[in-house]
Amino acid sequence: MSHETGGAEASLRRVLVPVCALSGALVVSGFFFPWLVGSVVSGGGWLAVSLLFFGSGLAYLALLPVEDASEGTAPDAGAPYLLRIRHLSLGASVRTFARRQDPVAFGVPVAVFALFFAAQLLLPTRTTAAVIAAKDTVLGAFGPLFVGAISLSVLYALFLLVGPWGEVRLGGPDAEPNYTYPTYFAMVFTAGIAAGIVFWGPAEALFHYRSPPPYLGAAPESGAAVVGALTYALFHWGFSAWSAYLVIGLPIAYFTYQRGAPLRVSTLLAPFLGVDGLDGYAGRFVDVLAVFATIGGVATSVAFVGRQFLAGIGFQWDVSTGGLAPILFVAGLTVIYGVSAESGVERGIRRIAGVNLALFVLFGLLLVGVGPRSFVVEQGTAALGRYAVEFVPMSLFLGGEWVAEWTVWNWAWWFSWAPFAGLFLAALSRGRRVRTVVLTGVVATSLATMAWFLLLGGTSLHVQHTDAVDVLAAIDAAGGSEAVAGFPVLAALPLGRLLVFLFLALILVFIVSSADTSTLVVAILATRRESAPSTGSIVFWAVVQGAVAVSVLVVGGGEALQAAAVLTGGPFAVVSLIALVGLTDTFRRHEGGRPWLPARLRGLTGEGPKGPSDVLREEDD
Repeated sequence: MSHETGGAEASLRRVLVPVCALSGALVVSGFFFPWLVGSVVSGGGWLAVSLLFFGSGLAYLALLPVEDASEGTAPDAGAPYLLRIRHLSLGASVRTFARRQDPVAFGVPVAVFALFFAAQLLLPTRTTAAVIAAKDTVLGAFGPLFVGAISLSVLYALFLLVGPWGEVRLGGPDAEPNYTYPTYFAMVFTAGIAAGIVFWGPAEALFHYRSPPPYLGAAPESGAAVVGALTYALFHWGFSAWSAYLVIGLPIAYFTYQRGAPLRVSTLLAPFLGVDGLDGYAGRFVDVLAVFATIGGVATSVAFVGRQFLAGIGFQWDVSTGGLAPILFVAGLTVIYGVSAESGVERGIRRIAGVNLALFVLFGLLLVGVGPRSFVVEQGTAALGRYAVEFVPMSLFLGGEWVAEWTVWNWAWWFSWAPFAGLFLAALSRGRRVRTVVLTGVVATSLATMAWFLLLGGTSLHVQHTDAVDVLAAIDAAGGSEAVAGFPVLAALPLGRLLVFLFLALILVFIVSSADTSTLVVAILATRRESAPSTGSIVFWAVVQGAVAVSVLVVGGGEALQAAAVLTGGPFAVVSLIALVGLTDTFRRHEGGRPWLPARLRGLTGEGPKGPSDVLREEDD
């Protein structure tokens, strides 16, 4: 980091402290002591002060120096090389920006987004109709592809858990992890799930409750629909979903750390193209598609989550935030995740992921304390049992339009996010055994996600099923937007104000955790190979994501852009299958002679033979 940048950060930190304190005092007063504030602050004012409070706090955290770094040491020196950021002064950033960008991976996505919004502005109806029609055709005609790819991903993850290749250590036998396990899990989980878990947590089960999936055969809004609704929420957000990230991320990690391939999404094709061949048309196409999928997916999430945050402000203070409020929100959010991404993995990305996970756990514990525990335990246990027993038939069920609109759409969406989430998983996994990567990237993340849907979805179903609150009516009154679902549910519980406050914080922190990571990943992909991204690259792609989100809000086309991003899930579903073939063949040829997990367990308990091949001799954890 240059002296100028360090001085600027120190000055900014000094400003952020009083801003956070003053805005925090006003927000807390407005939440918990509304009579102190009354109607003095307008809707736009509440949005501004809320953003100032959350944003200044997160930005301050991101800009704190690394505690054990000596003077002159880069703040992200512990990160893998390509995750480090070249922190330059403003002038140096401008001078080096253009010559360090890959002309294809940089130029093509920028041109595509410009053309898309030009078409959306000039021919909005035709553009939206064309993209939606293409999405419906792909999800309908290629549903078996997505279902098959996800099913194979789950089976492959299971095989890696018990098979011999789970013992492979990424980076070699002597490689050490760059991060502690809690930090590793926090960054993998919060980057991959985004704010969708907050957005859909209280809503998805309600939709399945009102319109049960055909597979369930349950009457709408019945007791049987409650269990089935929770089961399908677990199905769409559990092991199947997270497996999509693993089958993209693990091949990238293996060929990067074991075979010297670059940290790129195109590294998936290394077994077929060779490391030197990744600069060809096929490799470039995969990287460009990854950039488009990442920007399109994250930017639409930023826009949609902005509406949810504004709905929360309107619900809490019964105010209208005005037409410019969504743009103000996205602009403020862009600054926050831009600062976090620019600060690097060792500072902003790692710390905000930790805050995110802490808030996630705190919210869950409070919900357990004040929520309908007996209902959640009873219905949640039944849903978990049904999920386990009927996982295979649900995974293979292809019946009709509902499956295309829900299950296949979900699988396509997870595959469209897999390039950036998978590459980040790969980047963090050096020094980890393959089995640990699977346990973290699929098992632990799925369990955390399913616990959330059981708690929040079960609570939503309880208040709806018992007529305590008509949440579905509130959704209908908001034009069918699921963004409002959580607020009436939480307000109906004890400590409702505190829960709504934490819910709003989670909305913001979750999307920051994904957006700062996606900014860094896109900057890596768009920078020339073997070069770490610079400050200018990070700022540019943060602004591009924000600009795309603002364009969605101003020009429209959010549904069309989301559909276009989802369409990229199809190619990556195919690429994941190709990658697994290449990875399996490489494992078979280069990683033989390792014990299966049952053999290791017998060795640990003293059963079975001891000898040179005994796994304990090689264990160095």
